[in-house]
Amino acid sequence: DGMNVLFIVVDDLRPVLGSYGDKLVKSPNIDQLASQSMVFSNAYAQQAVCAPSRVSFLTGRRPDTTRLYDFYSYWRVHAGNYSTMPQYFKENGYMTLSVGKVFHPGVSSNYSDDYPYSWSIPPFHPSAEKYENDKTCRGKDGKLYANLVCPVNVTEMPGGTLPDIQSTEEAIRLLNIMKTNRQKFFLAVGYHKPHIPLRYPQEFLKLYPLENITLAPDPWVPKKLPSVAYNPWMDIRQRDDVQALNVSFPYGPLPDDFQRQIRQSYYAAVSYLDVQVGLLLNALDNVGLSNNTIVVFTADHGWSLGEHGEWAKYSNFDVATRVPLMFYVPGMTTSPVSQGARVFPYLDPFSHIGGSAPQGQSKKVVELVSVFPTLAELAGLQVPPACPETSFGVVLCTEGTSIVRYFNVSEEKAEEGKEGCDDTGRCFNEEPVAFSQYPRPADTPQWNSDKPKLKDIRIMGYSMRTIDYRYTVWVRFDPNNFSADFDDVHAGELYMMETDPNQDYNIYNNTSHGWLLKKILG
Repeated sequence: DGMNVLFIVVDDLRPVLGSYGDKLVKSPNIDQLASQSMVFSNAYAQQAVCAPSRVSFLTGRRPDTTRLYDFYSYWRVHAGNYSTMPQYFKENGYMTLSVGKVFHPGVSSNYSDDYPYSWSIPPFHPSAEKYENDKTCRGKDGKLYANLVCPVNVTEMPGGTLPDIQSTEEAIRLLNIMKTNRQKFFLAVGYHKPHIPLRYPQEFLKLYPLENITLAPDPWVPKKLPSVAYNPWMDIRQRDDVQALNVSFPYGPLPDDFQRQIRQSYYAAVSYLDVQVGLLLNALDNVGLSNNTIVVFTADHGWSLGEHGEWAKYSNFDVATRVPLMFYVPGMTTSPVSQGARVFPYLDPFSHIGGSAPQGQSKKVVELVSVFPTLAELAGLQVPPACPETSFGVVLCTEGTSIVRYFNVSEEKAEEGKEGCDDTGRCFNEEPVAFSQYPRPADTPQWNSDKPKLKDIRIMGYSMRTIDYRYTVWVRFDPNNFSADFDDVHAGELYMMETDPNQDYNIYNNTSHGWLLKKILG
């Protein structure tokens, strides 16, 4: 009678996780999930900002098809009446439930998180969410501020709680109801942290003594970075603690000690998130559903932590576009799980020692737009068809491709054969590719470079990531007819992963790459 689905999506989480090889972070519960999952170490979002990315992977369409590059339109009205992943599960007999931030709230999901199309009951939002940007951070002077770095005493918070704690409690409550009703479910849980402000219970700081925190390996703005590619991190500058530093716009670096504090608090927020995920997965064990529930864990995009002199998302670099992506499928990524087995005992990050390696890991380059068809296949539903070239009128189709074919491939075979490209996958030379894009209002950084409104977009940076390189062209874009002119290239970037894994040395101008462009546009 089919598997349930628990879909966990985290806001602004780059893969700083033990299971992704990070040596500093303490993420035992997510790592335990990874140890029972198929883990994709090269997964990328289609646009590094919340609403466009979420609408993209929830519909299985790219931003050029959803026509959402900002926060201000609803795809069903503005682009096409596309079915969503939860809607597809709902139409196939699932009870679909949304907790926390799944769709981006506001007009981009019709002020209703796309209810009733996507969800069986109205989505749950934690009541403490409304205090997120209030002055709840105690400064050295004892006064309250709206800071970026914001460890708090939870008992002093409005309601004595935080949004992600409330979301976990609600998700657990729903799991218990689903268990009692024996109802097949698709439960999406959207966590807020580590999205800014970095507001989390202060005890998590203890896990990360400041003397252990380094700067980014490349905290400078690269010499050959085109100005159009740089994001000036406006949202960070507006926080009280950053404002007080009086940093020059757009490139002025943050003081080293403050960079360390941001990195420390990002890590602390990840460990706080890990506890929530641990409690949620432990509850799945407690209700006896770990043996017949698929668990997906991912994020809407990454977040720069000082690399390239940048913070926040809003760019095409790996640090902004790369996300964790893992699939737990009982009996497929694990040996068969018996009813009532403990797969996810809760692990306390303050006492747990030792990591766990992923069950299976694929280095294949994959895209979030492929999650919808992949999850459909894993759940035994018909996989939505590949979209035709223009699909505004097509209600159900996907621009991604199911990546289930990567689940059982031994790495050696994969290396030789470079298999895994069928007609639906975006590939050339039989090599999978991930496409991301980012809009800009101008060639040089200005106040709205991070989040231009549709009408102000003048340039679109189209970026492709293969296992070997990241290649980006910034081209003229007309927001009135959504057209990109690839003959009008404002700037380009090319980074070779083998010699330049951090993407610091742009060799676009010392290479002839007409061949590459011809291939891409094919």
